[in-house]
Amino acid sequence: GTVGAAGGVAVEASAGVKGGGAGGGDRGARDLDQNERRRFLKGLGLAAGLALVGGVAGRLLTARQAVKQARNEVVLPRPRQPVPVVPAGAQVPGVTPYVSANDDFYRIDTALYPPQVDPSTWQLRIHGMVRNPITLTWEQLLQRPMIERYVTLACVSNEVGGDLIGNALWLGTPIKELLDEAGPLPGADQVVQRSVDGWTCGTPTAVLRDGRDALLAVGMNGEPLPVDHGFPVRMVVPGLYGYVSACKWITEIELSRFADFDAYWVPRGWSAQGPIKTESRIDTPRDGAKRSAGTVVVGGVAWAQHTGITKVEVQVDDGPWAEATLAATVSVDTWRQWSYQWEATPGDHRLRVRATDRTGQTQTSTPAPPAPDGATGWHAVQVSIG
Repeated sequence: GTVGAAGGVAVEASAGVKGGGAGGGDRGARDLDQNERRRFLKGLGLAAGLALVGGVAGRLLTARQAVKQARNEVVLPRPRQPVPVVPAGAQVPGVTPYVSANDDFYRIDTALYPPQVDPSTWQLRIHGMVRNPITLTWEQLLQRPMIERYVTLACVSNEVGGDLIGNALWLGTPIKELLDEAGPLPGADQVVQRSVDGWTCGTPTAVLRDGRDALLAVGMNGEPLPVDHGFPVRMVVPGLYGYVSACKWITEIELSRFADFDAYWVPRGWSAQGPIKTESRIDTPRDGAKRSAGTVVVGGVAWAQHTGITKVEVQVDDGPWAEATLAATVSVDTWRQWSYQWEATPGDHRLRVRATDRTGQTQTSTPAPPAPDGATGWHAVQVSIG
């Protein structure tokens, strides 16, 4: 329709000019003819652009429907080890859920639209500095031994007190076993993960082989991975920020060296290696909350994935630090909730929190932005007591 209209305008204008006089009219006709030609070509380009957008949108919709159907048909394998039981008391009232629902789990990636990957055509290549290159199909992956683990993931761009962190039950095959089969060559200190859309992250090879539950994951909270979170396959690595470990829609693993290759975020100013820092957050009361004088429950979460939290302390105004009560937890690979009974007095007060991990290291009070390797500082909230 757009092309037809543009063509009609061009033809009508040309006919009108040609019906005029000679001399200067001929020059005007040429000028107008060129202008109308530009309009015609512009209209043609607009039409082509709209057709292209429409075609892309149509293909994307078709792909989404196909992948949605494929995901609905996935039957996840049973894990070879029983699912860890969340202990009683892991959840503190008023604190964010210990297990994050799939729909509520944070999403940070560079994909404008989540890639639509048909598992029937999916493959994983493990190559590079290895003795035995491996190519896995979806069916072959599902036949491998699977385990389920609760693992808390965090984004390096999370501000102090932020919510770019979540805990889920992941089903997957240990990546260590695959790497052992591939046989990394000496010097291959980096595992480059590559998404179907070309995004890369680099993980220390030693971390993926040190015995932690690093998974090539296919399930999240008892169902196939949501498309937004990497369906059909992604990586999950306890103790590292996602930008160096949590490749979604993964299709390639290349053994390399940090000296030879910089993954996506490294040239953009972020550190090549991103171990998670010990952090804590106050969830209740919220900043700016009002409470009545008397006992006020202060609660939140603390995390030091793959290291574990041993102590959380709360400070009211500039008073002494008081130790909070730690809730139960599944393992050192998840966050840990805590609570503190505060006898609140009238007035405006500042609450701060800090955590100590199993190495004895207490999180630093020095504020630092997320770049280049994670934010630091103590989370604080202001509360009014009436």
